[in-house]
Amino acid sequence: MNLEFSEDQKFVQHTAREYLTEHAGLDVSRAVLDSDRPYDPELWKGVAEMGWLGAAVPEAYGGAGLGYLELVLIAQELGRALAPIPFSSSVYLATEALLLLGSDEQKKRYLPRLCSGELIGTLALFEGASGDLAPEATAVELADGQLRGAKLPVLDGDVAGLAVVLVRDGAGLSLALVDLEGPGVTRTPLESFDPTRSQARLVFDGAPAQTLGTPGEGAAQVARLLDRAAVMMGFEQVGGAERALDITKEFTMGRYAFGRPVASFQVLKHRMADVYACNQIALSHGYYAAWALSEDNDELPVAACSVRVAASDAFTRASEEMVQLHGGVGFTWEYDCHLFYRRARVLSLALESPSTWREKLITRLEARSAA
Repeated sequence: MNLEFSEDQKFVQHTAREYLTEHAGLDVSRAVLDSDRPYDPELWKGVAEMGWLGAAVPEAYGGAGLGYLELVLIAQELGRALAPIPFSSSVYLATEALLLLGSDEQKKRYLPRLCSGELIGTLALFEGASGDLAPEATAVELADGQLRGAKLPVLDGDVAGLAVVLVRDGAGLSLALVDLEGPGVTRTPLESFDPTRSQARLVFDGAPAQTLGTPGEGAAQVARLLDRAAVMMGFEQVGGAERALDITKEFTMGRYAFGRPVASFQVLKHRMADVYACNQIALSHGYYAAWALSEDNDELPVAACSVRVAASDAFTRASEEMVQLHGGVGFTWEYDCHLFYRRARVLSLALESPSTWREKLITRLEARSAA
């Protein structure tokens, strides 16, 4: 197995970093925080023009026809920039659901609009803070082509125009496509820990909906979709963790105490070394998971759990140490530490909690050993 990216793939990453350095500095995230906008529309437009929204989508459906290895590298750079756009919801979840499960008619109808940025997508799974996806916890019901019930929290649900919704369909679970700008849909923005990644409550009262994929197989479909999204979001988390460490290192190298940079004190060096090690462990898991995703290999379910756990831990730790190693100013609004901490916490819960993924990892490893 060759875990080295090709020169073309490295060029995609280099181009992404250059573009985001110019157009998505941390001041862009701050501008969203200081306004009533849930995301930056100019950056969203620019990302769409770069072709990133359809990186893994075939050209026949309006995409760039690249692949998942290119997409995860783009995700890593978006994570470094803390890009305040609904990229993960629309690309990792809604677009991926259509690619996996959509009919040819559904793909032709929605994918070109998702790739162009005209349409933003999201995935509506949860019905409360517990994050329980068990069948008995799903009350939203699809009957006679209409949807009734409520989903919350839904990441980027206040700005999305299309939602893939987990629903009760007869005795089982299914996935349904819902036009969020159509009749029978009420959206209420929720207060988000990271306002640059908004949350919403969606209420469906007779909203027209169509089944996505095979009816009654919603649980298995969601599990497969989350595995794939976990790999892409894992790279986004790794990117954020790397940037947090870079900024922390730069700050501690320039801050002096007792006539020397505080970064030269052993206790700080050890703590930053530990963060670096966590980042590298997460990145190693990410490389393997990216290979499994690109090959649709049987190892993907285990690899997805591994990168999800490692990347969540890495980003959380890097952002917490960032605050601590900045000293008292790390807690202030003027410094950028809280931007990374907010994003780390939101992403760690976006696709179920890290503890849930740990349980999945144990279960899947046990099943593999017993086979």
